[in-house]
Amino acid sequence: MIELPEAAALAAQAGTLLAGRTVVAAEAQHTPHTFTWYFGDPAAYGALLGGRTVQGARAWAGHLELVLDDDVLLVLSEGAAPRLLPAGARLPDRHQLRLDIDDGSTLVVTVAMYGGIQAFHDGENDNRYYLLAREAPSPLAEGFDAGALLAAEGAERLSAKALLATEQRVPGLGNGVLQDVLWTAGVHPRRKVADLDDDARRALVAAVPAVLRAMAAGGGRDTERDLLGRPGGYATVLSRKTLELPCRRCGGPVVKEQYLGGAVYLCPACQPLG
Repeated sequence: MIELPEAAALAAQAGTLLAGRTVVAAEAQHTPHTFTWYFGDPAAYGALLGGRTVQGARAWAGHLELVLDDDVLLVLSEGAAPRLLPAGARLPDRHQLRLDIDDGSTLVVTVAMYGGIQAFHDGENDNRYYLLAREAPSPLAEGFDAGALLAAEGAERLSAKALLATEQRVPGLGNGVLQDVLWTAGVHPRRKVADLDDDARRALVAAVPAVLRAMAAGGGRDTERDLLGRPGGYATVLSRKTLELPCRRCGGPVVKEQYLGGAVYLCPACQPLG
């Protein structure tokens, strides 16, 4: 899934590899996918994207945005995974977007589980999640105040996971990056904010920007892949890759639980519930 660190890393990479290149042809919905969310009619994407030159790329929270000429934007989010394939490479049989580039390469987007592929003229897209991603303060920027989350109305009633990873309180901070944030802070995902002492609150406030910045600086998490199919350089502490490994801090076992619609990984010793 594209979360905040991956969007930042992909935008930097796309700016290097695609800026100045022209899309000679495009096709959306080659393979229909129930949980791929397009903006407008995907049948119109060929005409909208074809013939346009990539001006650059940027990240808005967990959204990767390619900027093309004539104010055309292409936004990928969630499980919409982009891959830049070299000239002559075999394309995946199933894909949801294909951009043929003027150097012979192909940008292919495949959706795992669910994802957004949105092409539009700047100003047309009124999707609330996209607009919130553009407007919300970024944890990667200096001056980001995670303490405001704890002070928000209703925060005390929520668990740590609910506070950080639901309702887009921090756009781009999803269930994937959440694991290392909470481990770094020593906070259990189910623990109520009201039960956190001052030390735990300070640790949580510090962990949000620190961990996300480390992930972005590393080129994204090692559970995700970049445009060339390479895993990110940030080694996750808690993820599916580390479930069978001992906790890096205490050496104890790492466990996996289901909570709030997704898996959480934690060290019961370092992240006590009580």
